[in-house]
Amino acid sequence: MVARRRWGIVVVGVALVLAFVVLVAIGTVRPEQHGRVLQQSPSPQASAGPPAWMRKLNPGEKPPQFVLFSFDGAGSHEHWQRFLPLARSVNAHFSGFLSGIYMLTDDQKTAYTGPGHKPGRASIGFGGSADDVRLLIGDLNTALEQGNEIGTHYNGHFCQGAEPSVGRWDAAQWNSELDQFFAFVDRGRAQGLRLDPKTVKGGRTPCLEGRFDVLMPVLANRGMTYDSSQVSDGLAWPTMQGGVWEFAMPSVRVPGLRYKKTIMMDYNFWYLLNKAKDEPARAAEFTGVVLDTYERAYQAAFDGNRAPVVVGNHFNNWSGGAFLAATEKFMGSVCAKPETVCASYSEVVEWLALQDPAVLDAWRKMPNAQIAQPS
Repeated sequence: MVARRRWGIVVVGVALVLAFVVLVAIGTVRPEQHGRVLQQSPSPQASAGPPAWMRKLNPGEKPPQFVLFSFDGAGSHEHWQRFLPLARSVNAHFSGFLSGIYMLTDDQKTAYTGPGHKPGRASIGFGGSADDVRLLIGDLNTALEQGNEIGTHYNGHFCQGAEPSVGRWDAAQWNSELDQFFAFVDRGRAQGLRLDPKTVKGGRTPCLEGRFDVLMPVLANRGMTYDSSQVSDGLAWPTMQGGVWEFAMPSVRVPGLRYKKTIMMDYNFWYLLNKAKDEPARAAEFTGVVLDTYERAYQAAFDGNRAPVVVGNHFNNWSGGAFLAATEKFMGSVCAKPETVCASYSEVVEWLALQDPAVLDAWRKMPNAQIAQPS
Protein backbone atom coordinates (compact mmCIF):
# COMPACT_ATOMS: atom_id res chain seq x y z
CA MET A 1 0.00 0.00 0.00
CA VAL A 2 1.27 3.46 -0.85
CA ALA A 3 1.32 5.69 2.19
CA ARG A 4 -0.35 9.08 2.10
CA ARG A 5 0.30 11.12 5.21
CA ARG A 6 -0.84 14.53 6.23
CA TRP A 7 0.76 16.35 9.05
CA GLY A 8 -0.20 19.38 11.03
CA ILE A 9 0.38 20.67 14.50
CA VAL A 10 -2.35 22.05 16.66
CA VAL A 11 -2.22 23.49 20.10
CA VAL A 12 -5.49 23.08 21.95
CA GLY A 13 -5.90 24.60 25.40
CA VAL A 14 -8.53 23.44 27.85
CA ALA A 15 -8.61 25.59 30.96
CA LEU A 16 -9.77 24.17 34.22
CA VAL A 17 -7.68 24.11 37.36
CA LEU A 18 -4.62 23.62 35.16
CA ALA A 19 -4.04 24.45 31.51
CA PHE A 20 -2.66 21.80 29.27
CA VAL A 21 -1.39 21.75 25.73
CA VAL A 22 -1.88 18.93 23.30
CA LEU A 23 -0.27 18.51 19.91
CA VAL A 24 -2.36 17.00 17.19
CA ALA A 25 -1.05 15.82 13.87
CA ILE A 26 -3.37 14.35 11.34
CA GLY A 27 -2.57 11.44 9.02
CA THR A 28 -4.23 9.07 6.65
CA VAL A 29 -3.21 6.67 3.93
CA ARG A 30 -4.00 6.39 0.27
CA PRO A 31 -6.47 3.76 -0.91
CA GLU A 32 -4.68 0.60 -1.94
CA GLN A 33 -3.95 0.00 -5.58
CA HIS A 34 -5.56 -3.43 -5.48
CA GLY A 35 -8.37 -5.18 -3.67
CA ARG A 36 -12.06 -5.85 -4.16
CA VAL A 37 -14.75 -3.50 -2.89
CA LEU A 38 -17.21 -5.05 -0.47
CA GLN A 39 -20.51 -5.70 -2.20
CA GLN A 40 -23.14 -6.04 0.48
CA SER A 41 -26.85 -5.45 0.65
CA PRO A 42 -28.16 -2.74 2.96
CA SER A 43 -28.10 -3.72 6.61
CA PRO A 44 -31.35 -4.27 8.54
CA GLN A 45 -30.54 -1.00 10.34
CA ALA A 46 -30.54 0.90 7.10
CA SER A 47 -33.80 -0.52 5.75
CA ALA A 48 -36.08 -1.50 8.64
CA GLY A 49 -37.12 1.96 9.82
CA PRO A 50 -36.10 3.87 12.93
CA PRO A 51 -34.42 1.82 15.67
CA ALA A 52 -36.21 1.34 18.98
CA TRP A 53 -34.04 3.90 20.75
CA MET A 54 -34.99 6.68 18.30
CA ARG A 55 -37.74 8.11 20.49
CA LYS A 56 -38.42 10.60 23.23
CA LEU A 57 -37.25 9.52 26.67
CA ASN A 58 -39.92 8.50 29.12
CA PRO A 59 -40.10 10.42 32.43
CA GLY A 60 -37.18 9.39 34.63
CA GLU A 61 -35.59 7.27 31.88
CA LYS A 62 -31.84 7.42 31.31
CA PRO A 63 -30.54 8.23 27.82
CA PRO A 64 -28.89 5.50 25.81
CA GLN A 65 -25.13 5.47 26.16
CA PHE A 66 -24.13 6.71 22.73
CA VAL A 67 -20.67 5.93 21.34
CA LEU A 68 -19.60 7.98 18.32
CA PHE A 69 -16.79 6.48 16.24
CA SER A 70 -15.36 8.66 13.47
CA PHE A 71 -12.42 8.57 11.07
CA ASP A 72 -10.87 11.76 9.69
CA GLY A 73 -9.92 11.69 6.02
CA ALA A 74 -11.67 8.36 5.36
CA GLY A 75 -9.40 7.59 2.41
CA SER A 76 -7.96 4.10 2.93
CA HIS A 77 -9.43 1.07 1.18
CA GLU A 78 -7.55 -1.26 3.52
CA HIS A 79 -9.17 0.27 6.58
CA TRP A 80 -12.65 0.61 5.11
CA GLN A 81 -12.43 -3.14 4.49
CA ARG A 82 -11.55 -3.71 8.16
CA PHE A 83 -14.21 -1.54 9.75
CA LEU A 84 -17.23 -2.03 7.52
CA PRO A 85 -17.64 -5.76 8.29
CA LEU A 86 -16.89 -5.15 11.98
CA ALA A 87 -19.49 -2.40 12.31
CA ARG A 88 -22.06 -4.50 10.50
CA SER A 89 -21.41 -7.48 12.79
CA VAL A 90 -22.10 -5.46 15.96
CA ASN A 91 -25.00 -3.40 14.56
CA ALA A 92 -22.95 -0.19 14.70
CA HIS A 93 -22.95 2.94 12.59
CA PHE A 94 -19.99 5.31 12.40
CA SER A 95 -18.98 8.52 10.63
CA GLY A 96 -16.30 8.95 7.97
CA PHE A 97 -15.15 12.56 7.60
CA LEU A 98 -14.05 12.72 3.98
CA SER A 99 -11.23 14.94 2.75
CA GLY A 100 -12.81 16.29 -0.43
CA ILE A 101 -9.65 16.34 -2.55
CA TYR A 102 -9.57 12.54 -2.38
CA MET A 103 -12.17 12.78 -5.16
CA LEU A 104 -9.46 14.34 -7.37
CA THR A 105 -6.77 12.31 -9.05
CA ASP A 106 -3.22 13.55 -8.63
CA ASP A 107 -3.22 15.05 -12.11
CA GLN A 108 -6.43 16.97 -11.33
CA LYS A 109 -5.02 18.69 -8.25
CA THR A 110 -5.06 22.20 -9.74
CA ALA A 111 -8.86 22.01 -9.62
CA TYR A 112 -8.46 22.85 -5.91
CA THR A 113 -7.42 26.25 -4.64
CA GLY A 114 -7.27 26.41 -0.87
CA PRO A 115 -8.23 29.78 0.62
CA GLY A 116 -5.14 31.96 0.46
CA HIS A 117 -3.08 29.26 -1.29
CA LYS A 118 -1.96 28.51 -4.83
CA PRO A 119 -3.91 26.09 -7.05
CA GLY A 120 -2.96 22.46 -6.48
CA ARG A 121 -1.40 23.04 -3.07
CA ALA A 122 -2.47 21.00 -0.03
CA SER A 123 -0.96 19.65 3.16
CA ILE A 124 -2.19 16.16 2.31
CA GLY A 125 -2.12 14.04 -0.81
CA PHE A 126 -4.81 13.97 -3.46
CA GLY A 127 -6.76 10.93 -4.62
CA GLY A 128 -4.01 9.07 -6.48
CA SER A 129 -4.89 7.39 -9.75
CA ALA A 130 -8.31 7.14 -11.39
CA ASP A 131 -8.48 3.54 -10.13
CA ASP A 132 -7.75 4.73 -6.58
CA VAL A 133 -10.61 7.21 -6.74
CA ARG A 134 -13.01 4.59 -8.11
CA LEU A 135 -11.99 2.20 -5.34
CA LEU A 136 -12.68 4.84 -2.70
CA ILE A 137 -16.04 5.62 -4.25
CA GLY A 138 -16.94 1.94 -3.94
CA ASP A 139 -15.99 1.95 -0.26
CA LEU A 140 -17.99 5.10 0.41
CA ASN A 141 -21.02 3.60 -1.31
CA THR A 142 -20.78 0.45 0.79
CA ALA A 143 -20.50 2.54 3.94
CA LEU A 144 -23.63 4.45 3.02
CA GLU A 145 -25.52 1.25 2.17
CA GLN A 146 -24.78 -0.03 5.65
CA GLY A 147 -26.20 3.09 7.27
CA ASN A 148 -22.93 4.84 8.07
CA GLU A 149 -22.49 8.58 7.61
CA ILE A 150 -20.14 10.62 5.44
CA GLY A 151 -19.26 14.07 6.75
CA THR A 152 -16.59 16.58 5.84
CA HIS A 153 -12.94 16.91 6.83
CA TYR A 154 -12.80 19.82 4.37
CA ASN A 155 -10.00 19.71 1.74
CA GLY A 156 -6.43 20.96 1.98
CA HIS A 157 -5.78 20.31 5.67
CA PHE A 158 -4.00 23.59 6.29
CA CYS A 159 -3.05 23.49 9.97
CA GLN A 160 -0.97 25.96 11.99
CA GLY A 161 2.27 26.58 10.11
CA ALA A 162 0.70 26.14 6.66
CA GLU A 163 -0.52 29.70 6.45
CA PRO A 164 -3.09 30.95 6.01
CA SER A 165 -4.21 28.05 8.16
CA VAL A 166 -7.80 27.17 9.04
CA GLY A 167 -7.33 28.78 12.43
CA ARG A 168 -7.25 32.17 10.71
CA TRP A 169 -9.93 31.75 8.07
CA ASP A 170 -12.87 34.12 7.88
CA ALA A 171 -16.41 33.23 6.82
CA ALA A 172 -15.72 33.79 3.11
CA GLN A 173 -12.73 31.42 3.24
CA TRP A 174 -14.69 28.70 5.02
CA ASN A 175 -17.46 29.06 2.47
CA SER A 176 -14.93 28.76 -0.35
CA GLU A 177 -13.53 25.58 1.20
CA LEU A 178 -17.00 24.09 1.61
CA ASP A 179 -18.09 25.14 -1.90
CA GLN A 180 -15.11 23.23 -3.25
CA PHE A 181 -15.74 20.23 -0.99
CA PHE A 182 -19.27 19.88 -2.38
CA ALA A 183 -18.00 20.43 -5.93
CA PHE A 184 -15.62 17.50 -5.41
CA VAL A 185 -18.49 15.41 -4.05
CA ASP A 186 -20.36 16.22 -7.27
CA ARG A 187 -17.33 15.02 -9.25
CA GLY A 188 -17.53 11.78 -7.34
CA ARG A 189 -21.27 11.53 -8.00
CA ALA A 190 -20.57 11.81 -11.72
CA GLN A 191 -18.44 8.65 -11.29
CA GLY A 192 -21.04 6.72 -9.31
CA LEU A 193 -20.72 8.05 -5.76
CA ARG A 194 -24.11 7.65 -4.08
CA LEU A 195 -23.64 10.41 -1.52
CA ASP A 196 -26.47 12.93 -1.43
CA PRO A 197 -24.82 16.28 -0.59
CA LYS A 198 -27.85 17.16 1.54
CA THR A 199 -26.90 14.36 3.94
CA VAL A 200 -23.48 15.89 4.71
CA LYS A 201 -24.48 17.57 7.95
CA GLY A 202 -21.19 18.18 9.75
CA GLY A 203 -17.60 17.15 10.24
CA ARG A 204 -14.30 17.92 11.91
CA THR A 205 -11.80 20.68 11.13
CA PRO A 206 -8.16 19.91 10.34
CA CYS A 207 -6.12 19.64 13.53
CA LEU A 208 -9.18 20.72 15.55
CA GLU A 209 -8.35 24.29 14.59
CA GLY A 210 -10.62 27.16 13.65
CA ARG A 211 -12.31 30.30 14.87
CA PHE A 212 -15.50 28.57 15.86
CA ASP A 213 -17.44 31.77 16.40
CA VAL A 214 -16.91 32.27 12.66
CA LEU A 215 -17.30 28.67 11.47
CA MET A 216 -20.49 27.71 13.33
CA PRO A 217 -22.73 30.33 11.66
CA VAL A 218 -21.26 29.33 8.29
CA LEU A 219 -22.29 25.73 8.90
CA ALA A 220 -25.74 26.74 10.13
CA ASN A 221 -26.35 28.96 7.10
CA ARG A 222 -25.56 25.99 4.87
CA GLY A 223 -28.09 23.77 6.65
CA MET A 224 -25.45 21.76 8.47
CA THR A 225 -26.23 20.64 12.01
CA TYR A 226 -23.09 19.62 13.91
CA ASP A 227 -19.35 19.95 14.39
CA SER A 228 -16.91 17.79 16.37
CA SER A 229 -13.74 19.89 16.56
CA GLN A 230 -13.68 21.60 19.93
CA VAL A 231 -12.39 20.07 23.16
CA SER A 232 -14.10 19.46 26.50
CA ASP A 233 -12.61 18.45 29.83
CA GLY A 234 -14.09 14.99 30.31
CA LEU A 235 -17.11 13.67 28.45
CA ALA A 236 -19.74 16.35 27.92
CA TRP A 237 -23.17 16.54 26.33
CA PRO A 238 -23.29 18.42 23.03
CA THR A 239 -24.21 22.08 23.20
CA MET A 240 -25.82 24.34 20.63
CA GLN A 241 -23.38 26.97 19.33
CA GLY A 242 -24.34 29.40 16.59
CA GLY A 243 -27.18 27.16 15.48
CA VAL A 244 -25.03 24.01 15.32
CA TRP A 245 -24.57 21.15 17.79
CA GLU A 246 -21.00 20.89 19.08
CA PHE A 247 -19.91 17.35 19.96
CA ALA A 248 -16.64 18.14 21.71
CA MET A 249 -13.66 15.82 21.62
CA PRO A 250 -13.10 14.81 25.26
CA SER A 251 -9.85 15.29 27.11
CA VAL A 252 -9.44 12.32 29.43
CA ARG A 253 -7.00 10.88 31.94
CA VAL A 254 -4.96 7.94 30.66
CA PRO A 255 -4.64 5.36 33.47
CA GLY A 256 -1.74 3.57 31.78
CA LEU A 257 0.31 6.78 31.75
CA ARG A 258 -0.01 7.94 35.35
CA TYR A 259 -3.38 9.56 34.58
CA LYS A 260 -1.92 12.22 32.33
CA LYS A 261 -4.54 13.92 30.18
CA THR A 262 -4.92 13.92 26.43
CA ILE A 263 -7.61 14.31 23.82
CA MET A 264 -9.28 10.98 23.08
CA MET A 265 -7.93 10.76 19.54
CA ASP A 266 -5.44 8.24 18.17
CA TYR A 267 -2.61 10.65 17.35
CA ASN A 268 -2.85 12.33 20.72
CA PHE A 269 -2.48 8.97 22.45
CA TRP A 270 0.53 8.22 20.26
CA TYR A 271 2.17 11.54 21.04
CA LEU A 272 1.60 11.07 24.77
CA LEU A 273 2.94 7.52 24.67
CA ASN A 274 6.24 8.15 22.89
CA LYS A 275 6.20 11.53 21.11
CA ALA A 276 4.73 9.85 18.02
CA LYS A 277 7.72 7.66 17.17
CA ASP A 278 7.07 4.63 15.04
CA GLU A 279 7.68 1.65 17.34
CA PRO A 280 5.83 -1.37 15.94
CA ALA A 281 7.40 -3.63 18.57
CA ARG A 282 5.35 -1.80 21.21
CA ALA A 283 2.04 -2.22 19.38
CA ALA A 284 0.49 -4.56 21.94
CA GLU A 285 1.50 -2.25 24.79
CA PHE A 286 0.04 0.81 23.09
CA THR A 287 -3.15 -1.02 22.17
CA GLY A 288 -3.64 -2.03 25.78
CA VAL A 289 -3.19 1.50 27.12
CA VAL A 290 -5.62 3.02 24.61
CA LEU A 291 -8.23 0.28 24.94
CA ASP A 292 -8.18 0.56 28.72
CA THR A 293 -8.72 4.32 28.43
CA TYR A 294 -11.66 3.86 26.07
CA GLU A 295 -13.27 1.32 28.38
CA ARG A 296 -12.85 3.48 31.47
CA ALA A 297 -14.15 6.58 29.69
CA TYR A 298 -17.19 4.62 28.59
CA GLN A 299 -17.85 3.35 32.11
CA ALA A 300 -17.46 6.84 33.59
CA ALA A 301 -20.10 8.17 31.21
CA PHE A 302 -22.40 5.16 31.59
CA ASP A 303 -22.33 5.42 35.39
CA GLY A 304 -22.43 9.23 35.35
CA ASN A 305 -23.85 11.80 32.97
CA ARG A 306 -24.45 9.45 30.02
CA ALA A 307 -22.74 11.95 27.68
CA PRO A 308 -21.89 10.53 24.25
CA VAL A 309 -18.45 8.91 24.11
CA VAL A 310 -16.70 10.64 21.20
CA VAL A 311 -13.87 8.52 19.76
CA GLY A 312 -11.78 10.25 17.09
CA ASN A 313 -9.48 8.31 14.76
CA HIS A 314 -7.76 8.19 11.41
CA PHE A 315 -7.20 5.30 9.04
CA ASN A 316 -3.55 4.66 9.87
CA ASN A 317 -0.96 2.01 10.72
CA TRP A 318 1.02 4.00 13.26
CA SER A 319 3.29 1.90 15.50
CA GLY A 320 2.21 -1.39 14.03
CA GLY A 321 -1.48 -0.47 13.83
CA ALA A 322 -1.71 -0.20 17.60
CA PHE A 323 -4.36 2.51 17.65
CA LEU A 324 -6.75 1.05 15.11
CA ALA A 325 -6.42 -2.30 16.89
CA ALA A 326 -7.61 -0.61 20.09
CA THR A 327 -10.52 0.96 18.22
CA GLU A 328 -11.46 -2.37 16.63
CA LYS A 329 -11.45 -4.14 19.97
CA PHE A 330 -13.46 -1.37 21.61
CA MET A 331 -16.05 -1.24 18.82
CA GLY A 332 -16.36 -5.02 18.86
CA SER A 333 -17.14 -5.10 22.56
CA VAL A 334 -18.85 -1.83 23.49
CA CYS A 335 -21.45 -1.81 20.73
CA ALA A 336 -22.91 -5.07 22.05
CA LYS A 337 -23.38 -3.76 25.61
CA PRO A 338 -26.87 -3.19 27.05
CA GLU A 339 -28.29 0.34 26.84
CA THR A 340 -25.49 1.25 24.42
CA VAL A 341 -25.90 2.62 20.90
CA CYS A 342 -23.01 3.05 18.43
CA ALA A 343 -24.44 5.68 16.11
CA SER A 344 -23.49 8.36 13.63
CA TYR A 345 -23.48 12.01 14.60
CA SER A 346 -26.53 12.75 12.48
CA GLU A 347 -28.47 9.97 14.15
CA VAL A 348 -27.72 11.44 17.58
CA VAL A 349 -28.71 14.91 16.31
CA GLU A 350 -32.02 13.39 15.22
CA TRP A 351 -32.45 11.83 18.67
CA LEU A 352 -31.65 15.15 20.39
CA ALA A 353 -34.42 16.85 18.42
CA LEU A 354 -36.97 14.41 19.88
CA GLN A 355 -36.11 15.19 23.50
CA ASP A 356 -37.60 17.66 25.94
CA PRO A 357 -35.00 20.49 26.17
CA ALA A 358 -35.44 20.63 29.94
CA VAL A 359 -34.58 16.95 30.22
CA LEU A 360 -31.43 17.43 28.12
CA ASP A 361 -30.48 20.46 30.21
CA ALA A 362 -30.75 18.40 33.39
CA TRP A 363 -28.31 15.83 32.02
CA ARG A 364 -26.08 18.57 30.63
CA LYS A 365 -25.83 20.18 34.07
CA MET A 366 -24.38 17.03 35.56
CA PRO A 367 -20.59 17.02 36.00
CA ASN A 368 -18.68 15.96 32.91
CA ALA A 369 -17.79 12.28 33.10
CA GLN A 370 -14.17 11.77 34.16
CA ILE A 371 -11.89 8.77 34.50
CA ALA A 372 -11.30 8.69 38.23
CA GLN A 373 -7.76 9.04 39.51
CA PRO A 374 -6.88 7.00 42.62
CA SER A 375 -6.54 9.16 45.71
